[in-house]
Amino acid sequence: MKTLYVTDLDGTLLNNDGKLSEYSIKTINNLVEKGMYFTYATSRSLQSASKVTRDLLLNLPVITRNGIFIENINDEKIYSLKFSEEEKYLIMEILEKYSIYPLASSFINGEEKRSYIKNKENEAIKDVLNIWENDSRYRPVNNIKELYYGDLFYIRCIGEEKSLIDVYKYLMETNKFSCLLQKEYYSEHYWCEILPKKATKGNTILKLKEIIKCNKIISFGDGLNDIDMFKVSDESYAVENAEEELKKNATGIIMSNNYDGVAKWLIKNK
Repeated sequence: MKTLYVTDLDGTLLNNDGKLSEYSIKTINNLVEKGMYFTYATSRSLQSASKVTRDLLLNLPVITRNGIFIENINDEKIYSLKFSEEEKYLIMEILEKYSIYPLASSFINGEEKRSYIKNKENEAIKDVLNIWENDSRYRPVNNIKELYYGDLFYIRCIGEEKSLIDVYKYLMETNKFSCLLQKEYYSEHYWCEILPKKATKGNTILKLKEIIKCNKIISFGDGLNDIDMFKVSDESYAVENAEEELKKNATGIIMSNNYDGVAKWLIKNK
């Protein structure tokens, strides 16, 4: 039987410093060399994920942006989703109603751009821009029309939970999008992420399973965005530090991310 092992990154495979331990690297690489089918499913972009997983031997495509893409490490996209024009204008209308000015990710002339409206940035978005000030993907624009230009695939609304909860509920009620509202792992800000309806880790893992012709899925996670991944898995394991709601959907609980829970489970059970 061919088993696909899929792990979340932040809070699961990575420790609280956002890094992979030497133990996890050595353990997983040894297992991959022996034939284990191993990959990750993350909310990160490929560029961001590749920096923290550069020492891993990955023999499969990876899932990024919470299920929007299946990509090879060389940035070749095997599977991707985007918003329709109708969905794009609906998002524009809803966010304007709540006076929310997000970071909007699109492909423009084949290049990924993360657009924001100049002079409309809240403090949370300013923090993101300061961290990534030298990143050429960030694109300041002058108006709403320019903000949503191109092949739009992902939107981040960043701020306090109370400023995002109402728009999150409204978006969910439309039943047209996949939405996530949760605290960003390395800061105090909350993110309301808006994705195409089919963009979930669960849906995209099933697509990857079909592509590589696996019989079984075993997954590892810590957050609410891992619930749908757990639901499509044959076995699923929440790290000890995971959200309680995720633990309710898990086959079992393993050691925390700071104690190499995923690697230790794999070495014992693979």
